[in-house]
Amino acid sequence: MTRRTTRDVRLANRASVLYTLRREGPISRQDIAVRAGVSAATAANVVGQLLEEGVLGEAGQLPSNGGRPASLTGINPRYGAIVGIDLGETAVRLELFDLALQRTAEVELPVGADDQRAEAIADLVADGVQRLLDGAGVERERVLGLGVGVPGIVEDSSGTTLVHAPSIGWEGVPLATLLAERTGLPSFVSNGAKALGTAEAWFGAAGEDQDVMVCLIGTGVGASFLQHGAVYRGASASAGEWGHTTLVLDGDPCRCGAHGCLEAYVGAPAIARRWLAAGGDGGEPAGGHGDEAAIERLAVAAEAGDERALGVLRETARYLGAGVSDLVNLINPDRVVVGGWVGLRLGPLLLPLVAEQAGGRALRPPFEQLTLDLCRLGPDAVALGAATMIVDRFFAAGGQRAALAAP
Repeated sequence: MTRRTTRDVRLANRASVLYTLRREGPISRQDIAVRAGVSAATAANVVGQLLEEGVLGEAGQLPSNGGRPASLTGINPRYGAIVGIDLGETAVRLELFDLALQRTAEVELPVGADDQRAEAIADLVADGVQRLLDGAGVERERVLGLGVGVPGIVEDSSGTTLVHAPSIGWEGVPLATLLAERTGLPSFVSNGAKALGTAEAWFGAAGEDQDVMVCLIGTGVGASFLQHGAVYRGASASAGEWGHTTLVLDGDPCRCGAHGCLEAYVGAPAIARRWLAAGGDGGEPAGGHGDEAAIERLAVAAEAGDERALGVLRETARYLGAGVSDLVNLINPDRVVVGGWVGLRLGPLLLPLVAEQAGGRALRPPFEQLTLDLCRLGPDAVALGAATMIVDRFFAAGGQRAALAAP
C-alpha cells in the first residue's frame, strides 16, 4: 500500500469538491460537505481556497426562511478556457469552451487530401488555435490546455504519447509534443471514440452508474467502454478498436492493412460503395475526398422509401448487428450508444434494424437487458469530449494548473 501524505489528502478533498460542483452545483457549502463526503470544516476550508484562487465563484443565495440566507457556490466559468479539437480525416474542428464546458467559439478547417503529414496537420491546428482565440478575444495565458481527439490508436505507455493512424499515414507520431511546441500550450491527445465516450459520460446518454459501450461510426469505426463513467483504456491505451475486430475471415481489405475488419463493412466508404453499386447517386465528394455526399444521398433516399437505399441499410445492419452482438456477449453492457457522423445521420433508420439483427445473434439474457441508443450530443461531441479531458485532469489535480504542464 502507498501511504497517503497530507498533501495527497488535501488534493483529494479539493478534487472531490470540484467534481461534486461539476455534477450538482451551484449548491450551498453545507450541501457540498454532505455530497462530497467531507466534513463541514473541510468543505469550508476547500471552498474558501478555491474561491480565493478564482476556480469557484459565488452563484447567488438560497431563499431565506427567516435566518441568514445560505450562499451558493459553483464552478467559475471565467476562470480559464479550454480548446477541444476533433481531428478528422477531412477536416479539423476546433471549439473553445469555458471551465463549465460551455462552447463559446468554433472554427473548422479543411484538411488537404494531398498533405496529411503530421507536421502539416500540427501547423494547421496551431493556426486554428490562433484564429479561435483571436476571434473570441481570449488571451493565450487563460487557456488551460488543448484536448485533441484523433483517429487511430493513441499509445501512452512509454512516457510519450504516440499516435498510430494508418488511415492518414501516421505511425508513432508524437502529436501532443508537436502541438505543445507550436502553441506553447499543454496538449493532450486521445482516440476520438474515447473522447466521444467521455463527453457522453459527462453530458449525454452514457450514465455514470452504468457499463456503456459508445460506438463511433464515421469514416472509421471505433468504440469506448465506460465502466461507471470511467473510460477503460487497456494496457497501452488502445482498448476500444472495435472497428478492427474480424467480421469476415479473409474478407474485404481494411485501411489498417488487415482483411475482414468490421470497419471494412460499416465505415462510410463501405456503405457508400454499396449505395453506388446499387445504382444510388453519390453526388460530389466533399473536399475531393470522403463519402459525405453519398451517405447524405443514401439517407435522403431511404427516408423517402427508396427500396435500393433500404436494401443498403438492411445489409449494413446485418454487419453492424453482428458487431453489436459481439459487444453484448463479450462485455455485457447496460447500453450501446451509437454516434459519429454516419451513425447519427443513418441511426434513426438503421438502429431498429441493428437491434433486430443483434437480437438474433447475441445471447438472450444479456441482450434483453440492453438499451440501444443514439448519442445525444450531436456531431460536435468529439471536440467536447476532448475538452472534457482537460477539465477532468484539472479537477483530478484539485484545480492546480501546474498539473497540466506536461502530459
